Amino acid sequence: MTEAEGSTTGHGRSAGAATARGADAGGLASQRGDDIVGGDLPRAEARQGGGVAAGRALRADARRNRARVLEAAEAAFASKGTSVSTEEIARDAGVGIGTVFRHFPTKEALLEAVVVGRLERLAAEAASLATAEDPGSAFFSFFASAVDRSATKIALADALAAAGVDVERAAAEVGRELRRTMGVLLGRAQAVGAVREDATVADVIALLVGASRAAEHAGWDRGVQTRTVAIMLDGLRPAAGR
Repeated sequence: MTEAEGSTTGHGRSAGAATARGADAGGLASQRGDDIVGGDLPRAEARQGGGVAAGRALRADARRNRARVLEAAEAAFASKGTSVSTEEIARDAGVGIGTVFRHFPTKEALLEAVVVGRLERLAAEAASLATAEDPGSAFFSFFASAVDRSATKIALADALAAAGVDVERAAAEVGRELRRTMGVLLGRAQAVGAVREDATVADVIALLVGASRAAEHAGWDRGVQTRTVAIMLDGLRPAAGR
């Protein structure tokens, strides 16, 4: 499962026409308005009907369709598991199956994009808490929230790993940003004495993984999850504050 967001390069008017004829022959002509990101067809249509403005409209439409596919995929994976079909995801997103495969050539690519998107939101949450008035509460709130959201992410990551995809490589960039923002949260919490001084970002990540797997083992029982997180967070507090 690889996250692929490819785009074709143009080869002039003849290549654009060939692309359009190929799409017609494959039964995708009705989806011309959906999006072919950066390909020959949008540029050809832009030249014929509105120039630059039409091309921009198509690109904006492509971005919207990609976002709709990702939103539908994440909801479907969360509620029905990773076995849900791409056809069902396309229906939920309100787009044709051709649109899904233009953005995500394989189901693995779609799974990977959803995982990366969830990590990006987690990094954004950490960044938003980096200026909170109470650094200790911000750190502990982030930890609990990360565990709470981990059920779907674990299932997706396991499915990617089973397909032979290197999840760490796929999410390397956002992973670095997440570690950086977590480091800021941890440092601020330590500076006010809310977290023990010897804790590192690596320690926090290990505890997050452990808490998430513990909650999974307990069948995501809310009571078990809450107690597990509380015990782990208690271990991160300075001895005097426990």
